[in-house]
Amino acid sequence: MKRRLAALLVPVLLAVAGCTAGAEEKDPGPTDRQKAAASRPSPFQDCSALGTPPASAAPAAPSGSGGQALPELTLNCFTGGTPVALRDLRGPAVINVWASWCPPCRKELPAFQRLSQRAAGQLQVVGVNNQDGREAAQAIGEDFGVRFPVLVDQGERLKRELNRKAIPLTVFVDGQGRIRHVDSSGALDDARLTDLVRRHLGVTVPA
Repeated sequence: MKRRLAALLVPVLLAVAGCTAGAEEKDPGPTDRQKAAASRPSPFQDCSALGTPPASAAPAAPSGSGGQALPELTLNCFTGGTPVALRDLRGPAVINVWASWCPPCRKELPAFQRLSQRAAGQLQVVGVNNQDGREAAQAIGEDFGVRFPVLVDQGERLKRELNRKAIPLTVFVDGQGRIRHVDSSGALDDARLTDLVRRHLGVTVPA
């Protein structure tokens, strides 16, 4: 009886095992949520204006007045289009390196959005999304109302070029395209951002 029962169970067990193996080998493809995210328009602006100086920016300082040049990196824009060479960026500019999985990054992003609105025409605010998933980054933009242009740096190249390990990271770039300050002190608020912009870029941001 036991042998007969075992003989009956073996084909059943083999059939179950085969279905499981087949399910594991099959590529499930993108989830419905990922498909929906890919079909939504990006919340961020495109990057086409990054090579144009802000309309009301002060004249660029004479060359050779100090500061390190931006690294020779080319990064893709979150919205697509032509990749952006960082050295083609026209300042003054504030570059914020962030990721959706970084709590201080999420905390400070709304302040950067407000800075981009308050200082429109005086400086550019640019995000660099660092080692992040596209769906997660897009969700942050949608949830927090972030609209400034965002570049994508999955390989953390900018961090390495600046010899920094942690994010958030904020780079203050003058009108000559030279780095005046790199801040890694943690989440920045409106008052601290305004002070750093004034001290390092000479731009007074309206309240």
